[in-house]
Amino acid sequence: MKKLLSLAAVAAIAMSVRAQDVDSFDETEEEVIPQMTETQRKKVAAWPVFFALCNVPETPDLIGLRLTLPFSTKQDSVTGFDIGFWGRCKYFEGLQLNILRNDVKDQLSGFQVGLYNSAAQADMFGAQVGLWNECGDLDGVQAGLVNSVGAMRGVQLGLVNRAEQLYGLQVGVINVIRDAEIRFCPVVNIGF
Repeated sequence: MKKLLSLAAVAAIAMSVRAQDVDSFDETEEEVIPQMTETQRKKVAAWPVFFALCNVPETPDLIGLRLTLPFSTKQDSVTGFDIGFWGRCKYFEGLQLNILRNDVKDQLSGFQVGLYNSAAQADMFGAQVGLWNECGDLDGVQAGLVNSVGAMRGVQLGLVNRAEQLYGLQVGVINVIRDAEIRFCPVVNIGF
């Protein structure tokens, strides 16, 4: 476990250094120096560990580990790990492990694990595991008591599974695919 955490910290630092290199690409030194203002340095938090206590501090982009106590909603983009009680952001890449709720508004690549996982209006590539899972478009897996998705390419495992469009498999007690010839089928439903 210690090796995994140290590897994650090294990866987060490497990603932040790489992101800073990409931002300054194709710029001359005269253009880079005037752009380094105090407000721009506060916009990117490239720390290995970021403590978000409610909505303080407000940081649009975060790379590394975000600890949300009890919640955090003021980061636009999070790359890495999000651990705590309630995490919300606009873009997420990595692992969200919040006890109460994981919420991504626009785009998600990774995993959400918690009681309520939401990417309701988002495009997602990955997996949701929890009691209640909902997503806009999903390429991956949903596993929980209630799973709801707009368009999906993958597998839903749960007590109640609902999809507007499905190219994949549903396994559960109640399985509904709204855009299919067989809309309801208990135990197993297949969409293609």
